Order: sequence, then C-alpha cells, then structure tokens
Amino acid sequence: MAQVHMTEAEVSSDFAAVLKKIGRGEETVVDGNGQPVAIIKPARTEPPTISDLIERASQREEQRGYTVTLDEDYATDIEQIVRERKPWTPRSWE
Repeated sequence: MAQVHMTEAEVSSDFAAVLKKIGRGEETVVDGNGQPVAIIKPARTEPPTISDLIERASQREEQRGYTVTLDEDYATDIEQIVRERKPWTPRSWE
C-alpha cells in the first residue's frame, strides 16, 4: 500500500484531498513537529485472509532483509484457530 506523508496543517487545510488519497488505497501519515502522529488508511471491508498475511510477511522480509521464523507450536495453534473459527455476524451498526 502506498504511503503519503502530510503535515497536520496540510491535512486540516485540505481534508478532501486526504480522502481522495484514501479512496485510491493510499495511507496518509500525518506528521506533527517532524514525527508521525497518525495514520489514516482505507477501512477494511473484509478481514485479511491467511494468503494476505503471508504476502505481508513476505514483503516485510524483503524490507527487513531477514526472515522471521515461527515455531511449530505457534503454527499449530494458528491452524487450530482457523479450523475452529465461527462466522462473523456483525451487528447492524458495524
């Protein structure tokens, strides 16, 4: 996901532009005094799939330059959670 940095002043003066960026799938990092204070990003309409999470992990491996290895017990726990999960039934206001 593309990331754009904007100052607090830029965001407050043209919030419509921020929403357009969000609509294009970009994250907007709001900087205050040279430090990130917030990230505004598109709302997820669906939870990430296991494939999405694997893809993100691969991207982070490339960025960091090393591989994070999960122990076997953790992988087994995750597989059990996925097998036993129940369908999500959101309330009408969610």
